[in-house]
Amino acid sequence: MNYVKDATRDLKSDYDALPERLRSDVRILGTILGEVIADARGPEFVDTIEEIRAVAKEARNEHEGSLESLGELLKTIEEDELVDIARAFNQFLNLANLAEQRFYTKDLEHTFTKEWADLNDQLGARLRAVLDQVQIELVLTAHPTEVLRRTLIRKYDAMAAELDQLHVDGDDTELRRLIYEAWHTDEIRQQRPSPEDEAKWGFAVVENSLWDAVPAVLRRLDRALIEGKMSPLPLDAKIFTFCSWMGGDRDGNPNVTAETTREVLLLARWMSADLFLRDVEVLIDSLSMSACNEELRAQVGDSYEPYRTILRGLRDHLVVTRDWAEHKHEKTSDVILEDRELLDPLLVCYRSLLDCNLGAVAKGPLLDTIRRANCFGVNLISLDLRQDAARHREVFNELIDFYGEDSRSYESWPEQKKMDFLLRELESKRPLIPDAWDPSEDVQEVLATFGVIAQEESDGLANYIISMASQPSDVLQVALLMKEIVGRQKMPIVPLLETQADLNRAGELLHTLLSEPWFRQCVAERGDRLQVMIGYSDSAKDVGQFAAAWAQYLAQEDLTRVAREHGVSLSLFHGRGGAIGRGGGPAHEAIMSQPSGAIGGNLRVTEQGEMIRFKLGNPDIAFETLTRYLFSTIEATLLPPDSPSDKLRYVIDALAGKSLHNYRSRVGTSLFVDTFNGLTPEKELAELAIGSRPNRRKTASDVFSLRAIPWVFAWTQVRLMLPAWLGFAPVITDLTKDESTFQELMKWPFFRTQMELLEMILAKAEPELVKQYASRLIEGEQLDLASRLIDQLKSLQERFTQLMGSNELLEDLPEVKESLQVRNTYLDPLHLLQAELLHRRRRRGEENETINRALKVTMAGIASGLRNTG
Repeated sequence: MNYVKDATRDLKSDYDALPERLRSDVRILGTILGEVIADARGPEFVDTIEEIRAVAKEARNEHEGSLESLGELLKTIEEDELVDIARAFNQFLNLANLAEQRFYTKDLEHTFTKEWADLNDQLGARLRAVLDQVQIELVLTAHPTEVLRRTLIRKYDAMAAELDQLHVDGDDTELRRLIYEAWHTDEIRQQRPSPEDEAKWGFAVVENSLWDAVPAVLRRLDRALIEGKMSPLPLDAKIFTFCSWMGGDRDGNPNVTAETTREVLLLARWMSADLFLRDVEVLIDSLSMSACNEELRAQVGDSYEPYRTILRGLRDHLVVTRDWAEHKHEKTSDVILEDRELLDPLLVCYRSLLDCNLGAVAKGPLLDTIRRANCFGVNLISLDLRQDAARHREVFNELIDFYGEDSRSYESWPEQKKMDFLLRELESKRPLIPDAWDPSEDVQEVLATFGVIAQEESDGLANYIISMASQPSDVLQVALLMKEIVGRQKMPIVPLLETQADLNRAGELLHTLLSEPWFRQCVAERGDRLQVMIGYSDSAKDVGQFAAAWAQYLAQEDLTRVAREHGVSLSLFHGRGGAIGRGGGPAHEAIMSQPSGAIGGNLRVTEQGEMIRFKLGNPDIAFETLTRYLFSTIEATLLPPDSPSDKLRYVIDALAGKSLHNYRSRVGTSLFVDTFNGLTPEKELAELAIGSRPNRRKTASDVFSLRAIPWVFAWTQVRLMLPAWLGFAPVITDLTKDESTFQELMKWPFFRTQMELLEMILAKAEPELVKQYASRLIEGEQLDLASRLIDQLKSLQERFTQLMGSNELLEDLPEVKESLQVRNTYLDPLHLLQAELLHRRRRRGEENETINRALKVTMAGIASGLRNTG
C-alpha cells in the first residue's frame, strides 16, 4: 500500500518542527486514518486526498503553488466525493487535537511542583492562609460553538487512552477499531439538541472528568502542604464549585421554559445520586474493618462490619433518591434532599477510622468521596437562571395596564418613577399580583420561572442573572417578582452589564442600589456579599475588542471601589467566551490583567461551548485547568498588578476612543451587513444543529441584533477574524509614533495582554484565504469593501510586527506557530471547499442535501482545527 507509506512520510515532514513524541502520535493516528479511509473508499480516493493535501502544502510556499491552484483543484471534485473529502480533513484535525492535548498534559506533576514552588517562594506563609479563602466557580454554558457530537467526543477520549496504552504494549488493535468507528460515524447532528440534551452533556463533563479531577487536585494540594510542613486542607474545603446555565438560560431562547428548568433540576438530582451510589458501592467493598469508635457503634449497634452497615443505609437512600428523581414519585423521608444527609454518614466513617488509627484508609477513596460531596452535593451542579431585563419590564407593562393606574406604559416611565413604584411595592404587605389577572403567554412564562424558584427546596438554584441590565430598576423588578411569587429573596440577583454604556454606568448603578435601605438590607442578609456579572461578548460586538476591554477594566475598578465604600464584599462574574473577540484567551494572563483588588480570592467565570472540551474534557486536562485557575487566582489576590498611572490612563482612554470610532464607522452601514452576509456562512450556520438557541435575539437582519457567538464564529470560518482586530488600526498607528510610551504600556499587564491576544488573532487571520472566499461569493461594492478590509488586515499584521520588533508573528511562541502552520495544510482545503460549497449552494438553492451536508462538515472541521471559534 504505497499510498499509505507516502502519506506517512508526508505527515512526518509536516510535523518535523514539533516535539518527537507529539510527532510520533500524529503520525500513528494519521497512518491509521489513511488505512481506514482506504478500506472505506478505496486507494484512489486516498490518492485524491493526498493530492489535495500536497497542493495545499505547496500553496503555502509562494515559489511552489498558490491558493488559487488549490481552489481550482477543489472545483473539480465530484459531488459524490464532497462529503468524504471534507470528512477526511476534519477527522485528521480532530486527531491532531487529541494528540496535542495528550502531549501538553503529559507532565502534570512537574508543572504543579514548579508552579507551587514559585508561589511558595513569593508568598511564604501567606500561601497557606489564602487557600482557606479562595473560591473558584466555573459556570458551564451551552453556547453553540461545540460542533463535535458527544458520541464522537467519547470516542476521541477513548482513543487518547488507547494511544497511551499503545506506547506501553505496542498493540494498536483497539485504537484502530475506534478510528474505524469514528470514520463511520456521522459528525453532524441531524437535529438540534434540546436544552435537556445540553444539560445532560454538562452532567457528562462532571461524570467523565471533573468527578476525578477535583479530588485529584485537592489530594495533590494536601501533599504539597504537608511536604511544606503546613496544615492540610480542612475536610470541608470547597475551593472549586460548578454551576450551569444549561436548562436555566432563557435569554433569547424560547426553548428554555419553566418546565425545562424543573426537568433539568431533577436530572441533576438523578445524576448526583447515581454517581454517589457508584462511590458508595466501592466504599462498601473496601471498608470491611470491624474496629470503630463509639459514635459509629451507637448508630449501627453490634454490627460486625459497622462501616458497611452505615454505608448500606446510605446506599439505600441513594437508590430511593435516584428512583424519585427519575419517576417523579412523591417525596418520602428516604429521599436525600440536603447535602448533610449525604455527608453525615461519610464523616462518621471518616472520624471513626481516624480514631482507630486507620488514617491511611480514611484518606483514601473515602476522603475523595467526601471532597466530591462538598463540591457537587445532592444537586451535582447548581443552576443559574438568566433572563433579559426586557422580559421583566413586559410583566410590569401588562400589570400596570391591568390596573389602569397610568395611561403610559410602565416601560415609558422615567427611572425615578419606576424606582419609587418598585420600592413602595417591596415594602407593601398587600399582594401585588391579582387573581383575576390574565397575562399574555410570554408573561405567564416569566412568572412560571419564579414559580420554579418557589418550589425548589434545596440549593439547586444559584443566581438569577439579568441580562442587559442597564438601570437599578432592572434589579428591583426581579426582587419584587421574587417577593410576590417566591415569598422572599431566595436567590441572589445578579445584574449582567454587557454594553459599553452599561459598563460605563456600572459604579453609578451599584451605588444607587446600595444606597437604598431595602436593597442594602437584602445584601446584609447574605453576609454583605454581592455579585455583578461583566459581559465580554456583546460589549466587544458593540464597540470593538479594544474599547470594550478598556470599558470592562474601568467598570471593574468602579464596582470594586463602590462596594468597598459601602462595606460590601463584591464578587465579579466574568462572562467570557472561547474566542478572543468574546473575552477569550489564556486564563493566567486574563486573571492577572484584571484591576488591582478585582479578584480578591474569588473567581467566577463561564466556560463556554467547545472550550469546555478543550479545558475540562478529561481528568488530566481538567486537573491542569483547575490548577491554573487556582494558582492564578492566588497570585492575583496576593500579588495584584499595580494600578496604571494617570498618564497611561489618559493614553489608553484616547486610544480606546479612536478604536471605537474606527470600529463603529465600519460595522454600522448597510453595505457592511450585506458584505458580512455574503462573505461568511452566517446564515448557513443557523442550520448547523449545534445549540438549542436561535442565532438572533430579534428578527432584524442588522449586525447588532445578531448574537455575539455566531458573529464571531462566522468571521472565524473565513479566517478574517474581524471582531478581534477591527478598531486596532489607529491604536497601532499612534503607538508606533511614541516608542517610549509603548514600552511603558507593555509593562502593564492589562495592555500587554491585549497585545498578546491581538498577535494571536493576527497569526490566525489569513488575508489570502479571505480573498478566495470574496472572489467566489461576492461582487461589486461588497467585493470592494471586503478588499479594503483585507488590505487593512494585512497592513495591521505588518505594522504590528514592526511595533513589536519581531520578524514574524508568534516569533516568541514557536510551538504555537508551528502547530498553526501544520494545521493550515489541512484547514486550507476545508476553507476553499467551504467557499466552493457556498457558491454552489447559493447558485443552486438550498435543496441539495449532499452540498448542505458537506458544508456542515467544513464548518465543523474549521472549528475543530482553530479550536477557539466562539
